[in-house]
Amino acid sequence: MIRNWTRNRRGAALCALLAILLLVLWGGVALAQGDAATDAAPKRTMLDNLKAAGWVGLVIIAVSIAGLSLVITFAMQLRRNVMVPPDLLAHLEGLFEEEDYDAALEVAESQPCFLSTVIAAGLPKIDRSYADITAAMEEAGDKEAGRIHQRVGYLSLIAANATMLGLFGTVTGMVTAFNVIATSKTSPKPSALAGGIQEALMTTVLGLMVAIPTSVAYVIFRNRVNNVIEEVSSIATELMERFDVPPTK
Repeated sequence: MIRNWTRNRRGAALCALLAILLLVLWGGVALAQGDAATDAAPKRTMLDNLKAAGWVGLVIIAVSIAGLSLVITFAMQLRRNVMVPPDLLAHLEGLFEEEDYDAALEVAESQPCFLSTVIAAGLPKIDRSYADITAAMEEAGDKEAGRIHQRVGYLSLIAANATMLGLFGTVTGMVTAFNVIATSKTSPKPSALAGGIQEALMTTVLGLMVAIPTSVAYVIFRNRVNNVIEEVSSIATELMERFDVPPTK
């Protein structure tokens, strides 16, 4: 119970950290917007700044929506109680104590999760050597862990591409500004250059706003999965070590 309470506290603290990062980033954008508009007559809204980011900004916003969807999905699916349900664990432990391995296999196959996948891979091998049992469980665990890590890896991909999209928008915005200078017969007014420069800055800001929280979320979920993998490995070893019988001479 204390362990679950500690994990809940850690999960709440990590969510709070992500929220704080988002607030700080949005606050920095708002502060920069306010400072820039202090000396200007017409004040630009956040929507105006987002429009200035152009189509690259729209792509970054779409990427951010995908990243947020994944974060919410992983926050629900990659919880310890989902990957290692306490009720299922207690039920399996009881069946193992009763040596009712057929019922344990049936229970494991009827409740798919990380724990049950590993246990269900080892139970059909209990009439073989302990090495065969552990090999089957390790293979199933590695396959399931690889599948989960592959899904979590999309967050790292989103973070990296958000940064690159921000850099791409920076370059295209500066190219737009320099084109104004190159095609102007006289010295261009600052207002003529503002569009390209603002596109460059806003795409950079948007890219960082997506990349930083997504990178943090990726590390959090990756570490959570690794912790569950270690726990399941320990549980499976403890349940199956009763079959580690030395060969009779």
